[in-house]
This record gives sequence, structure tokens and C-alpha cells, in this order.
Amino acid sequence: MTSNLVDAQFIKEKSINAQIGYGLSAPNNSIDGTVDDGFFIQGELVLKVASWIEFRPYAGIILTNSKGKDLDGKPTDEKAVSKAFLLGGKARVRAPIPWVAPYLEVGIGTSIGKFETLTAFDNINKSGLIYHIPISIGLELGRNNNFDLGFSYYLQPSVEQYAGAFAVGITFPLN
Repeated sequence: MTSNLVDAQFIKEKSINAQIGYGLSAPNNSIDGTVDDGFFIQGELVLKVASWIEFRPYAGIILTNSKGKDLDGKPTDEKAVSKAFLLGGKARVRAPIPWVAPYLEVGIGTSIGKFETLTAFDNINKSGLIYHIPISIGLELGRNNNFDLGFSYYLQPSVEQYAGAFAVGITFPLN
């Protein structure tokens, strides 16, 4: 009889990524083109499988408020407000290039909080737990790709809006 030894540990490296940014939320069905703004912060546990793929469980907060104006600065009654705790997991596919590595992320998660969407088509005021689909694009910068610059979006179909952020981040390796 022969036996094969199997290395079951497929995670090559672990690290923590912290992001902060300018938060946005917008209704899916807007006539006026309204976008509400606010604050975004998120932390991720980075589990590197290979130089080109990572798994990223995350937790974050997005807080947006309505200013009562559309993108052109005109008054509007439309709004899409999110005040939520974000929790979920993503997979990042990246080009393993030093200094500038583009990436794309997709996953599934949950938003816990208060959501308000008001347009000519929707009047939604919901609190509680909803699902979201995170999608991100961006660049990892630096010699070791430990700085992050990107756009993160959280599609929230059950409240007819999406939240997102333009965020910067830094990654700290765990030993």
C-alpha cells in the first residue's frame, strides 16, 4: 500500500486590508440622476491562494445622506440613503504585476441597517437585513502591491439602489 501526503493548506499568505473613502448611493430608477454622498470604511482579511487570486471576507460601514440636489445641483425629491453595516466575502482576481496590478472583485454579502429609496418609480423605506452583490475594480500600487486605489460597489436589488465608494487602502501582512 502506498499513501500520498496531501498538503490541505492552500492559503499561501494572510494579511489585513483597511480602506477608507468617499461613499455614494444612488437609486436604480432615477429620473433626475441623483447621487447621495457620505462616508465609507472597510476592513478585509486577505487570504492569498496564488499570485493572481485572493479570497477576502470583509466588514465595513457606509453612511450616505441626501442633500436634496441632483448631479447638476438642481433641487430634487429623489434620494437613495444607506446607513448600513456591510458583511460578506469576495474573490479578487488580479494581474500579478509589481508596482501597478489591476484587479476585479465579485462576491456576495449582507447589508444591515436603514435604506431609503425615493424616486418617481420607487418609494422604499426599509430597515433590517438585505443581501448585496459587491463588485470592485481598481489598482494595487507599490513594490509589494500593498496600497489600493479603487471603486467598490454594493448592488442592493431589494431596495432598488446601489451604494459604493471611491476608496484608498493599505495592506498589512500577518505573520
